[in-house]
Amino acid sequence: MTNNTLISGFPRIGENRELKIALERYWAGTSEYLELEKTAKALREKHWLEQKQKGIEYISSNDFSYYDHILDTSVMLNAIPKRFRSISDPAERYFAMARGTDDAAAMEMTKWFNTNYHFIVPELDNDTPFQLNEKKIIQEYTEAKASGLKPKINLIGPITFVGLSKAPGGKDPFEYFDRVLSVYKELLATLDSLDDSITLQIDEPIFVKNPETKLLSLIKSTYDELSLAGKGLRIICNTYFEHACEAVEELAKTPIWAIGLDFIYGKSNLQCLEHINEKKLVAGVVDGRNIWADDLDYSLDLLNRISEIVPKDQIIVSTSCSLLHVPYSLRNEPESEIKSWLAFAVEKVEEVALLGKVFLGKPLSEVEKQTLEKRRSLFKVKKNSSLITNPSVTDKLKRISVTSRDGAFEERIKLQKKALNLPSLPTTTIGSFPQTPEIRKVRLDFKKGRISNDTYESEIKKYIDDCVAFQEQIGLDVLVHGEPERNDMVEYFGELLDGFLFTKNGWVQSYGSRCVKPPVIYGDVNRTKPMTVKWIRYAQSRTKKIMKGMLTGPVTIINWSFVRNDLPRSVIAKQIALAISEEISDLQDASIKVIQVDEAALKEGYPLREKNIKEYEKWAVDSFKLAVSTANKETQIHTHMCYSDFNDITKTIEEMDADVITIETARSGNRLLRVFHDVSYKNEIGPGVYDIHSPRIPTIDEFKNQIKERLLVVDRAKMWVNPDCGLKTRRWEEVKPALTHMVQATMDLRN
Repeated sequence: MTNNTLISGFPRIGENRELKIALERYWAGTSEYLELEKTAKALREKHWLEQKQKGIEYISSNDFSYYDHILDTSVMLNAIPKRFRSISDPAERYFAMARGTDDAAAMEMTKWFNTNYHFIVPELDNDTPFQLNEKKIIQEYTEAKASGLKPKINLIGPITFVGLSKAPGGKDPFEYFDRVLSVYKELLATLDSLDDSITLQIDEPIFVKNPETKLLSLIKSTYDELSLAGKGLRIICNTYFEHACEAVEELAKTPIWAIGLDFIYGKSNLQCLEHINEKKLVAGVVDGRNIWADDLDYSLDLLNRISEIVPKDQIIVSTSCSLLHVPYSLRNEPESEIKSWLAFAVEKVEEVALLGKVFLGKPLSEVEKQTLEKRRSLFKVKKNSSLITNPSVTDKLKRISVTSRDGAFEERIKLQKKALNLPSLPTTTIGSFPQTPEIRKVRLDFKKGRISNDTYESEIKKYIDDCVAFQEQIGLDVLVHGEPERNDMVEYFGELLDGFLFTKNGWVQSYGSRCVKPPVIYGDVNRTKPMTVKWIRYAQSRTKKIMKGMLTGPVTIINWSFVRNDLPRSVIAKQIALAISEEISDLQDASIKVIQVDEAALKEGYPLREKNIKEYEKWAVDSFKLAVSTANKETQIHTHMCYSDFNDITKTIEEMDADVITIETARSGNRLLRVFHDVSYKNEIGPGVYDIHSPRIPTIDEFKNQIKERLLVVDRAKMWVNPDCGLKTRRWEEVKPALTHMVQATMDLRN
């Protein structure tokens, strides 16, 4: 053991997505819950061993989840919404809360701070039967001890839990804080009696997000009470994703054992170190959110700067946050020059262990010495690599003369309505249709060279034909081609652009069993040929209805990728925007009249500190405008945004000036829409009426009610009807009846 190292949390999906496979088998009814539990137990043991073998001292238990750690916390507190309380089986109830049932809508889902991870939003009300359910925590702690560890237990903190919750009727969820805290105190007392000197990591990331006076006023009393309830526990209050200086001042007044700070994304944490006093400092110096190999000399220098204020023996070397946000390991990745620039979760564990030894001046093995030297030479090679810089991209950017499209919205929409001739409440979908095992196999077989190009194209065209025929049959107004050729909305484009690397097994959990494999942007981005025109043109040739072109916007490509850290993101966004603008020009030349440029991840990229927001908004809006700058007035530009609270960004959305924006609202009703009504948003809007994250098939009457509810806050003349998001993760058996009901409900309401 290096005795001064800690991993904030570890990925739980498995090296080969074992948890995903086990979950989906269980949900499909092809395996029992016992099989799922067996897989989960094996994964936990493997993940603990990975960290133990590297010499990490503080290894987490209870960082594992079957679906989401915030949902786990709701279950721990027995904060079960009323509509699920009649489900007696705990496992069935747990997944029903996340995924919904035939009779009960799933709980709302939203992004975890400014990451691409989704969490299940807790629901609190006067009838919430708060009660401690510590079974999972104790079970996993006991397992970890049996594996030869003395683990730390991970919890989401009570202030963060309540701060992320929602209450009915716009009620302040902090009205329930005392009841929540009471359960936490009972839990800490239980853990205190469980074992001697347990280390308890309590995560409070809400402290980094412009904490208000009311929230700050809770910190001292909360952690005084928790420390008293668990007086034998070594409590770490852990923060991440930004600086937490205001909270540190309050935490310093409490009896907690340690404070965890992120020095990668919260550089200002250096300015509040004098408040640490006699406490331990968990110093997050290895990036837990990006995949670049750590510059060990830079991190050692940072640790030494920290030790000028906090003594070395009080510093615990750590990751900046949980490694949940990076892939598992580089072990199965093919060799390349770029691979040597990367570090996934297992490699980051090695980096933390090595930094801990070097920082304390402990003897290094020959292998460790060689690792240090290799890393030093690596950064010299990378800096001068021709893989990174493309002079033609610089030349293109210099020649840009137009950075936004021609014509005001009022002028454009008149021309578009005349050209498109759509009915009121036009219906469409967000883009993708079910990715069947058959179509996935076609893509894989083509990639592996097992089928010819002609066979591949024939199969793709067949899917598109079926997709178009189905949409025409049910009466959709604006069609899509279904995206059978696309593996992912970002990966597909990255594979056709210079400057991107794609991993073989770089999967990251987005929510539940949903995993994504983010591209790696390592160099200048450049488009050398059309990316979507061929398939959209073919789809349009199969129908007289309007076919929508589908593109992913520059901000979303950045926010859903692992991005190079040697250039400002604003510059990278501009490079991608230029490529998208070239594609739009080609789509128009192919007679495509509606083009959707998805910015699904716009909100999740927002800085957590208010002072940094304007800079982000400027380059995000500028890049979107540049991307659509080649669109004619008659070309209707749509954009789509995923789960977000839009209250604070409506001005930014207005500045983007898309003709139509579609957003996810199926789980939140018209709550998210009210802000568009309140600010008199003038452009058109498609609020989602079909929750695509649930297997439920809404009835025609349910769709009618959803549409009517939205018409209370959206002008009928400006409203579109559509699902929440793309349908790639759903099955045709769900999609066909659901979309049929959606279109029928819309037609009934038109009449």
